Amino acid sequence: MLENYFPVLLFICVGLLFGIAPVVMGRLAAPHRPDSKKLSPYECGFEAFEDARMKFDVRYYLVAILFILFDLEIAFLFPWAIVTKEIGMFGYVSMMIFLAILVVGFIYEWMKGALEWE
Repeated sequence: MLENYFPVLLFICVGLLFGIAPVVMGRLAAPHRPDSKKLSPYECGFEAFEDARMKFDVRYYLVAILFILFDLEIAFLFPWAIVTKEIGMFGYVSMMIFLAILVVGFIYEWMKGALEWE
């Protein structure tokens, strides 16, 4: 029974090897010669003027979530476009219903002002 899991174990081991080996090789082969410029913050010529852990506006996250949501839903159009002749009228009508729901959601977000960045 356990011999059936050997390919999975081998796959995990090879994946770990490919993930860990470059890190170890980098640690061993990289030169360790820090100087004042290399240790300076950001190496950009000026000190940081704000905390790196500052809070972002909620609208930023809202726009990001909406982008991901619509981007993933649009990804469903590609398989449909490829097999549109094979699925016939039922597939066409179901995709039009899907697109209508998308458009209604988009119009709702637009009317609520979720897409506006002041």
